[in-house]
Amino acid sequence: MDLFWSVFFFVVGAAIGSFLNVCIWRLPREKSIVFPASHCPQCGHAIRHTDNIPILSYLILRGKCRDCGGKISVQYPVVEAITGVLSLVLYLKYGFSFQYTAAFAFAGALIVVTFIDLEHQIIPDVITLPGIPIGLALGVFAMGVPLLDAVLGIVVGGGFLYLVAVVYQLLTKREGMGGGDIKLLAMMGAFLGWKSLFFIVFISSLLGALVGVAVLMAQRKGFRAAIPYGPFLSAAAVAYLFWGELFMTFLLAGSAIP
Repeated sequence: MDLFWSVFFFVVGAAIGSFLNVCIWRLPREKSIVFPASHCPQCGHAIRHTDNIPILSYLILRGKCRDCGGKISVQYPVVEAITGVLSLVLYLKYGFSFQYTAAFAFAGALIVVTFIDLEHQIIPDVITLPGIPIGLALGVFAMGVPLLDAVLGIVVGGGFLYLVAVVYQLLTKREGMGGGDIKLLAMMGAFLGWKSLFFIVFISSLLGALVGVAVLMAQRKGFRAAIPYGPFLSAAAVAYLFWGELFMTFLLAGSAIP
């Protein structure tokens, strides 16, 4: 039965990942995520139900549209696989519970944010602005975050990145962080509480520095290359769901050493 439920939650996650792909493609283009039905963006043909099986259809079709032969982005099975794995590991952590549902919804929103930011270097307000009050409600009632901690998460999360953005712009005379990142961190603080921001900012900065240096060296653009920060914030927030408590335990233990 354990194997059955593990496979079940992976498959459900992958199926939802298919819908997330629709959101990733349509939201930045300001198109409806409901209508029309899924179709090939190149020839416009509706995708058959048999060609819309997560991951498997991409492999069977060899990454090409059945009707026009146009190339299908590898992003589609990648998003489906990532969503499936997250659904599985969150189920293993929380079981089939309100916490699982809330954490999976939060992770799903971050997957959409990540892939939109990677391609378009924007974080849609349609995700983050409603995500702040929704994250507050889910954080308090599903994740057990104290109300004050969740409210402080919004204030500290948004305020911290806003301060960083202002200081960076004053020092460099260039905009280094968009408003989308600020609203995204506020959403994370609402869902996870203000204490999570220590972990999220530290890990995202570390990941951003490592990946950023590698990208800058490869592109040879100096420090003027635009690198989206949203994916690093998202990765750190998901990581907090699994290792945040351990991190905070070590942090508090270290601060208690005389």
